[in-house]
Amino acid sequence: MQLRVVTDQPWDVAADVLAVPYFGEPELIDALGELDRRSGGELRGLLAFGELTGKRWTSAIAAPGELPVSRLLAIAGGPADEVDREIALHLGAAIERRLGGRTVRRLAVFVGDLATHLEGGAEAAAELVTRGVIEGGYEPQSIYREKVETAPPALDDLVIVAPGADASAVAAAAERGRIIGEGANTARTLANRASNDLTPIGMADQARSIAERNGLWIDVIEPERARELGMGMFLAVGQGSDNPPRMIVMRSGNEGASDALGRRLAIVGKGVCFDSGGISIKPSDRMEEMKLDKTGASTVIAAIETVARLAPGTPLLAIAPAVENMPGSHSTRPGDVVRALNGKVVEINNTDAEGRLILGDALTYAEQLGATHLVDVATLTGAVARALGDLVTGLFGTPQSWVQEVQAAASRAGERFWQIPLVEEYMPDMDSWYADFLNASPTAEGGLVKSGLFLKEFATVPWVHLDIGGTGYFRKPQSFAARGANGVTHATLVELALAGAR
Repeated sequence: MQLRVVTDQPWDVAADVLAVPYFGEPELIDALGELDRRSGGELRGLLAFGELTGKRWTSAIAAPGELPVSRLLAIAGGPADEVDREIALHLGAAIERRLGGRTVRRLAVFVGDLATHLEGGAEAAAELVTRGVIEGGYEPQSIYREKVETAPPALDDLVIVAPGADASAVAAAAERGRIIGEGANTARTLANRASNDLTPIGMADQARSIAERNGLWIDVIEPERARELGMGMFLAVGQGSDNPPRMIVMRSGNEGASDALGRRLAIVGKGVCFDSGGISIKPSDRMEEMKLDKTGASTVIAAIETVARLAPGTPLLAIAPAVENMPGSHSTRPGDVVRALNGKVVEINNTDAEGRLILGDALTYAEQLGATHLVDVATLTGAVARALGDLVTGLFGTPQSWVQEVQAAASRAGERFWQIPLVEEYMPDMDSWYADFLNASPTAEGGLVKSGLFLKEFATVPWVHLDIGGTGYFRKPQSFAARGANGVTHATLVELALAGAR
């Protein structure tokens, strides 16, 4: 797809579709008023008919009149005083998804009005709208189907219309948005692929391909070596499956190098390619969704590629422990006791609390490789979904200064996080007679907090845990996203790493 920025007025731009966001209740003044006049009053007619409203994501497609386009798309962005980076991102995605099933080769998006309401002006608007269009064009049904009639259009040209702006600066921002959007879509495809199609070995193969085309270092640790290293928790989860586990380690930049902020940042993602629950087997309802339990690993693998594309050589480590959690004669049993890589002894009383086990060894290994700052991403708990829904990611971390850096990156990325406290007084609920602690509390109360406390036992440097158990994928289509994995936290990890780019 060709990406262009023009500084002309929107009514002078030729395209198949010209998309025009508006804010608040629709008023046919300024640019919207001129577009209505040149369309022969089409927008005025739609407004009178009730097709144009102020409700966010509602839209109407109008005939063009004398405009040099085939169709005019007006879309509501909600109240002007609520416009932020997340809304700008979703506007781009909603525009592209509104055109699903239509024949559109050249899409022009007017960002002039958005730029007046958005901090960062035209450059921020161009980056986020472009990223949104790229992410909005993602159609997971296309992974296995040759044709999807309702898919968003495959664009030949995306034209960002920013009257009076600095064209070169806006173009650079738009290109940045394109690359981040493409990375999010890579993460989504890895996460959405079926478990019989993407095993732990297959995930490692995908990571190798990504590493090769981006000049990244990669190491894949197989079970025998993991056993020699002492990764007892990681191996305990994967031993019940005929598809053996793989600990995937990727690095950008030189070994031991610090970034411009003095950090050696590591991002760690949970890669359970299928989670049956193991011996503590899950109910059959929605178990097919457990192919998406590899979303965290998919995200960190895609994020290190995106960072390599935007700022080659930026020091960054990505670790993705990939396993299948299956019942079988060799599976870990409730009551089994294992030794973690950091030497702590854990009694596994619930084999369905497996993500924290593989993450614990991965976090320790990241520190052994020299990481000074950690972020892990995981579809870890259902409790976070019950607490925060599918639009807000739960965050744990320490110290608070590192938490704030991650939250600042999320703000730049247009993502919503909510910090959950680490209440140390809950840790005794996971006491074990036989080991240092249990992997899960026997009581349900405070289970979300206790999952974070467990992971904290395996981090001695600044650490943040992002629980995407609610936000990692959508169970139904949204105005701005397809059903399935949505790429959440990918952009945050990219922004966090790029803060240290030289």
